[in-house]
Amino acid sequence: MTELQPSVEAQSSQETAGATLWQGPLFVAGTWRSGTSLLYALLNKHPQVALLYEGDLLLLKPLFWTRGASGWVTRWNFWNKAVDRHQLDVTRLPSKISRVEEALAITCQDYARRKGGRIWGDKVVNFYDSLEKLSGFFPAARFVIIWREPAAIFRSIMMAAEGRSWFADRSGMTRRFLMAHRNLRRQRDALIRRGAAVHEIHYERLITDPENIMAGICKFLDVPFIPEVASLRGADESAISEGAHHQMVKSGKIESSLDRADIVPIRIKRKINRYVTLWRAQTKDRWPAIWSGQTPSSAKPSLLERAVDAFVYRCLRALDGLIVVLYCYAPLSILKLVRSIRYRRYETPRPAKERSA
Repeated sequence: MTELQPSVEAQSSQETAGATLWQGPLFVAGTWRSGTSLLYALLNKHPQVALLYEGDLLLLKPLFWTRGASGWVTRWNFWNKAVDRHQLDVTRLPSKISRVEEALAITCQDYARRKGGRIWGDKVVNFYDSLEKLSGFFPAARFVIIWREPAAIFRSIMMAAEGRSWFADRSGMTRRFLMAHRNLRRQRDALIRRGAAVHEIHYERLITDPENIMAGICKFLDVPFIPEVASLRGADESAISEGAHHQMVKSGKIESSLDRADIVPIRIKRKINRYVTLWRAQTKDRWPAIWSGQTPSSAKPSLLERAVDAFVYRCLRALDGLIVVLYCYAPLSILKLVRSIRYRRYETPRPAKERSA
């Protein structure tokens, strides 16, 4: 199966007399464990690109429900340490702001200016169901979407969940992953309908041929290709959060985890295979373009299975939304206490175990 072609070809260079160079925003999107961190690290090596690493401000939209939200910087930093990780100068950020998209633009642009980059934006792994919204906020935005073979993604998720990480405390991860993968495809289609600039790559291609893949992305972004962006050597990893699940991107080498033990239970493999079969039937064998190398079985998830999975996923997402609201408005002293109690659970690595479907 050939790789999906870029949905929108790179625009011709704007470096003509009187033309204004495109400055962003650029959003790097994908599902969890699909290679977005690797792609972020490579892109940020380009002197004209300066992206935030999972700023996630759009997730905190409730912060801006009150007019002229004050204290948003403190709350945002408590959420995921984005201010500390990017060493943002809080004195340059307005203490009150009324719209989440304005806060996102201000922080990304300030970071890019400080890094000397022309193109600003964010690596938005948690925005797999919000890309169309981002395009509405920023009509000039360009999107680079990275795909990875579904079973390999879930294996990486399970490996990340073995240690102290975000994945270790996520229930229903099988359904979360499957629905997120599906929703990212739907968001991709919505962006195409809007006429947004979208470029798609595959993790497997990036690992085996980083130079050509990164050259294609540079063309899409109207920036010159430099060989440095095809290597992790010397990449700035300071904004990438700590954790064993990021050890590969911090290794300085582009390498695959395919040689690691396959720990995905057979029942989950079969579930993933059923959904891959369904998706390929729905897209006339175009998506997912890469899977385990085996022909998907003829079995598809039943209507009941799909209905149950969709319902449970909606419930989980509703719970996620409630947690966000609590993070935005609950007293920080209480939130800090709850977080400290949670983190005590991860002081020692927990044994691998199956995630509930």
